[in-house]
Amino acid sequence: MRSELIYSAGMQIPNRFLLSTVAMIAVRKLHINTTRVEETANQVFTDVANGSYVQVTLPELKPLPHIDTLMISTAA
Repeated sequence: MRSELIYSAGMQIPNRFLLSTVAMIAVRKLHINTTRVEETANQVFTDVANGSYVQVTLPELKPLPHIDTLMISTAA
């Protein structure tokens, strides 16, 4: 069942957004047109649960640019 595969994969990559990104990229790269996408996704979740694709890290965030303060003056 896919929910069990996702749960097992989530134990390897606890950040669910990172897990979904890794799974999406892996499905795109591994999918063969003659197979169903569901089967490819199940295989990817199985591979993640077994330890493949686990060496991923979140990218370092760049600091946001400084925003000047807005000076509002009343109309005379």
